[in-house]
Formats: sequence, C-alpha cells, structure tokens
Amino acid sequence: MNMLTERYANDISRVITTYENYNPYPKAHDRAIWESIPDTIRNFWISKGEAYLSFSCPALTAVDYMEYSRNGNVMRFQSKFEERRIALASLVLAECMEGAGRFIDQIMNGIWTICEETSWVTPPHMVISKASSSDCIPNISDQYIDLFAGETASLMATTHYLLQKPLDAVSPNICGRIRLEMKRRIFDPYLERSDLWWMGLETNRKMNNWNPWINSNCISAFLLMEKNDERRYLAIEKIMRTLDRYIGDCSTDGGCDEGPVYWDRAGGALFDCLEQLYQASLGKINLYDEPLIQEIGRYLYRVHIADNYFANFADSSGKFEIEATTAYRYGSRIGDRNLMRLASSAYQTNKPPLSRWLTLHRVIPTLFLDEQITENKKTPPYVHDVWMNSIEVMTAREQEGSSHGLYLAVKGGHNDESHNHNDIGHFLVYSDGKPFLIDVGVGTYTAKTFSTERYDIWTMQSAYHNVPLVNGIQQKADIAYKASEVHYQVHHEAAQISMNLTSAYPETAGIDSWKRTYSLYRGQESYIEIVDDFELIQATDDIIVHLMTPCMPLINSNGSILLQNPGGEKVYIHYDGSNLLAASEAIKLTDERLQAAWGDCLYRIILKAKQAVSAAVWTLRICKG
Repeated sequence: MNMLTERYANDISRVITTYENYNPYPKAHDRAIWESIPDTIRNFWISKGEAYLSFSCPALTAVDYMEYSRNGNVMRFQSKFEERRIALASLVLAECMEGAGRFIDQIMNGIWTICEETSWVTPPHMVISKASSSDCIPNISDQYIDLFAGETASLMATTHYLLQKPLDAVSPNICGRIRLEMKRRIFDPYLERSDLWWMGLETNRKMNNWNPWINSNCISAFLLMEKNDERRYLAIEKIMRTLDRYIGDCSTDGGCDEGPVYWDRAGGALFDCLEQLYQASLGKINLYDEPLIQEIGRYLYRVHIADNYFANFADSSGKFEIEATTAYRYGSRIGDRNLMRLASSAYQTNKPPLSRWLTLHRVIPTLFLDEQITENKKTPPYVHDVWMNSIEVMTAREQEGSSHGLYLAVKGGHNDESHNHNDIGHFLVYSDGKPFLIDVGVGTYTAKTFSTERYDIWTMQSAYHNVPLVNGIQQKADIAYKASEVHYQVHHEAAQISMNLTSAYPETAGIDSWKRTYSLYRGQESYIEIVDDFELIQATDDIIVHLMTPCMPLINSNGSILLQNPGGEKVYIHYDGSNLLAASEAIKLTDERLQAAWGDCLYRIILKAKQAVSAAVWTLRICKG
C-alpha cells in the first residue's frame, strides 16, 4: 500500500510549494493576525511566557545521561530536558501574542542552551544509535533521530520561522546557530540515512507511533527551514515513502494496537503529517477520502467510554485527556461529526487543552479555532456497538448516545502487539461511565519496560488482567500466543463475542480448550455475562479467574460480590459459589502514573476452584446495583 508515493512522489516539485511561498502561520511581526486571537487565549499564553521570564535552564550533566544506564531511571534527565523545551515554546507563543520584544532575551537563552546540548536524543533511545549503543554517554559522531530529536527539530524550526526578524535584529548568529544545528542533527541524517528502523526502509519490522510522530516533526522542520528546494523535495519524497510503510502496517479497521493514549502520536501524528502535506501542496496531496485514513480517526471515539475514560488496552492509561484540537481538526477533514463531537466535548471539559510537548505545528493552527470548536456545546457520541475485526476489540454499551448503563469492552488479538500486555481474553466493565472491572494500564516507563524483563513488571502480566490462571501458568508474549475461533455478533437485544483462549497459554498450562463468551444483554434488567467453558488435559483445582477493580470488594457467602465506588454507584458480580471460592487482595499503588488514574489502591478479586475439575462451565453475571 503506497498511497502517497504512487500518487505524488513522481511530481513533488509541482505539488509542493517552494520555500519562499510556504507561509503556513502568521509570523510574529504580522501583528493584525495575532491580535485577532481572542483575548482570553492571548492572555493565557502571555501568562505562560511570563512564568519563564526568570527561568534558568537546568543543567544536563554527564551523570544525568548516565543515570539511565546505571539504575534505569530516566526521569531526572527527562524532566530537565522537557522543561527546557516547554519553556522555550511558551516564551515563543507569548512573544507572538504580545509582540513587544519582552520575551526575546529569554527566547535567545533557550535557543542557545538547546543548541549547546550534546544530543537531542534521550538516554533510553541511545541504544539504537550505532555509536552510542554500548555506552551511557552520547557519541556525537552518530547523529540519530528519535522522538525527542524530532520534537526539538520542529520547535527550533518553528521558532526560527516565527521570530527570525526580531532575533536577527539582536544578532544574526542566533538563527545562524539554529540552521547549523538543524543541518547536522536533522537534515543531513534524514537525507543520508535509511537504516533508522522507524523509517521502515531497510526492515520488515512493523511500524509503530515512532514513524508518524518523528515524520510529522521532520516535515515541519524541512518545510519551514530548508531553503534549498531540491533538498526539500528529496526530503518530502523520502518522508512519503516512510509514511507509506506506516500506513501499510495499519489495521484495516483503523484500530491502534498501542492503546488509545497512543492515538495522539500514532493516528493523530499521521494526521499532522497529512495536514502539513495538504497545506504545503495547496490541497493537492489529499488522502482524507481514503477509507483507511478515515477509520484511523474514528478509532478514538470507538474506544471512548465516558469523560476521560477509554478502553485502555496495551500501554495506555485508563484515564487521560485527549488533544481535543487535533481530534477536532482530523474530524473536520474526514467529515466525521462523531469525532468532532468527542473533540468538542473534551475541549470544553479540559480547556485550554495542553499537550505534553507544546508541539507548535499543532498548537498554532488551533489558536484560531476556539470559536469554531465551542460554537455548539457537544456531547460525545457514545457509540452503541463497535467491532474492530483486525485488532479484535469489541465494545458495547447499554444505551446509544449515553454513558448511562453498563459498558463492556473485550480484547482478543495476540500477545506480540506494539506496547503489548499479555491480555488475550481480557475485558472491562463500566457502569454509568465509572470503572468497576478495569485494565490497570501501565506505570511510569523505566529501562525495564522495554527490555527483556518487561514481563517481570506486574502490570504487563496476565495474572493482573481479567483472564484465567491455570496450573499457576500465565499467558506468554509472542505472536504465537493468540485468540482463535473469534466470533462476534450483535443485535438490538445483545452484543456478544466468543473466543478460544487455549493458544494464549503455553502447553504447560494443561489446557485442552478454553472457550470464553462475553455478552451484554440489553433490556429492562440489563446485565453482562462472562461464560468460561473449558476442558483440561487432567483434573486440577489450581484454576483461578482474576478480576481487577478500583473498588473494595465486599464478598458475600451467597455467591455474589458487591463493588461500590466512592460516588455510591454499585455493581454486583454473581458467581457459582458452589464451585468457586472468592477472595480479594489489595494492591497499594506508589507509581505516579497509576495513581493519576486509580488513586492509591487497586484490588484483585480471586475466584478459585474449590475442587479438582477437568472440565466445567463457569458463569459470571454482572449487573447494576
């Protein structure tokens, strides 16, 4: 699938505008346009810049670089690294809003400090660099481009574009230094190297968010700063080839197997790429009518539960804020009102929406959208039924267009997904938009997260997902460990999916067949039913069904478990008390990322076989209190 190269690569010079004619945003001295932005937005960004007027960039020492290789902790380095960039972006936007030169000195300090950095690549990603892979200190002879180098490149290029005139009035060496660093760190490596794995040009490895995320920033940098049009055209042609690799690897249903929190820098970053190409070609490069591109946008509202809760399979937090303006612009381009509704609702709830990076090629276009997004107060679409057959994710809610009632999400797939958790057959249950049976998500990333020890982390293990544990054996990670016999059906009264979990486990688990069926029955008394129909090679009582919940379970002797959240909402889980013994354990949370989603404690419900069995049918019925 080569959507971009087949259509446009042979005619780049005729479709991409020249450097001199590319003006995607007003420059800082175009005062009438900047002053047309609503005062509330202008004042917000001016105040953000004022907070950094006395900011002193924290030093990035050699020991800061080394800490990741010594103990796996990257936060000391990364917090300093990111703070420098957030400060510069805030100051740049403040100067554009005010236009009085008040922020220029601090902007120069930020530019100079970032240009002086030994590397724009963060320590966890240095292992991918040829010259730095065996060391804990970056080797400047090998200019590698990672996510953070890409973000830095876009920031520097946009700063140069917006403020070159007032910066040159102080000293031409400021912008000259930006051009020098951009050429050696970004432009030359991008044009000269094809071995960077995320480009997908010399590997069959499946592409993930790195591809569109880095390319979106490199497009921004080349279009805004590369004056040599021949080099610009070569770069855009190469970017198209690498983006085609990503698009070709996308699921046909548009599903993001990295989890919804990654949509922002996967599908959302693909939109960034397509939108910049669209703008730079005056609309000639246009993939928005492609069904796959439209499906990728729709994924976000298809896994939306309510408020800031999403069906968070893989390395996704259960609760997070979407970049509403990116989603809104995507929805506008593909003409999808559901995506626009989700974005409008999120924008009003989380206004002003701030990205972690303050990526300027995202932020600036949205400064002029406030009235459009807020023109009509929107509620999320709350889609009734979703089936994404490629990534094998189902969602169903009790009521179309409302978060009221029961919500069920189920995952099949395989255990070799990007940002994989061993979670085949895992499911979530929410009621009235609140979590009751959950996916824990992922904690703060460390060196261990992306190492061979990944599955030593409890949040990655199947024993901490809502799936069985048989003979003490968990699911394993690999493409061979997957769901089979997956069947989905839906009608007005019910949505149902069934699958065989046998091949998600190694042979040592002793499973001959484990068929699990998930149903949401809609009616006057709606309920969710999970049926485990299994056969084992030999009888055992070492069978456990785990359920993860943020609510303290109250276990009754009559075969029911009450889950009640702090708001007083209740859900009951009914199980076969004659065959299963129920217990629970508290899991104290100390990780900040997990605490942000769930508070200080989670609970694991343990439903264990009372006697040895070789075959059985166990049913869980879940209903509102």
